[in-house]
Amino acid sequence: MRESNRQDIKIQLTIAKQQGKLIEVHNIKDDDYFNVGFVVGIDNYFCLMISIDWDGKINGLIAIRLDSIITVNDQTDYLTTVSEKTKVAHEHHYFDIWQVQQFLDERPEITSGNILMNVLKDSADNQLPVVIGTKQYQGMDDFSGMIHDLNEITLNLHYFNEKDLSSMWSYDILISQIDYVRSRGTQMATTKQILEDVFHQD
Repeated sequence: MRESNRQDIKIQLTIAKQQGKLIEVHNIKDDDYFNVGFVVGIDNYFCLMISIDWDGKINGLIAIRLDSIITVNDQTDYLTTVSEKTKVAHEHHYFDIWQVQQFLDERPEITSGNILMNVLKDSADNQLPVVIGTKQYQGMDDFSGMIHDLNEITLNLHYFNEKDLSSMWSYDILISQIDYVRSRGTQMATTKQILEDVFHQD
């Protein structure tokens, strides 16, 4: 996989946004996992995508740090397959079960300005769980939980370990160390359910 520089990446993402292209965004080295979706916002540091899962349905929003992106692909066989699946999802009315498009239509300001802080503040203000990936763990681990405190420098996340539900944990994260944030999708909903049922937090 060819590594592109930051300017090339930003140009590719901008074109994808303008043309409404479904793309692959690879942001973790030596990992078969990558993000698929539509770019809806981009600033100097992050892009915001509507994430599409393997079943062809919207899986929430993801903000990805530009510096962490290794390459951007379009017109791959994988994307063709996912695109076909989105047609089925539309036809059977499960394409956007989390009403992400409606949220963006009602709150278009989240797609401009400081994208990372927009996403974090939306989740914090509305008490919605997030999934955060950091530079330290390079995709080997991410953290699902609730933002307890947020400022321009750091946030405090109350999170759980799905392999050890004995207690909640607290993690202070530098904003500058965040590589990606997932919100308003499947992981948000499942995290919320675990917090309610296991930790009695609502």
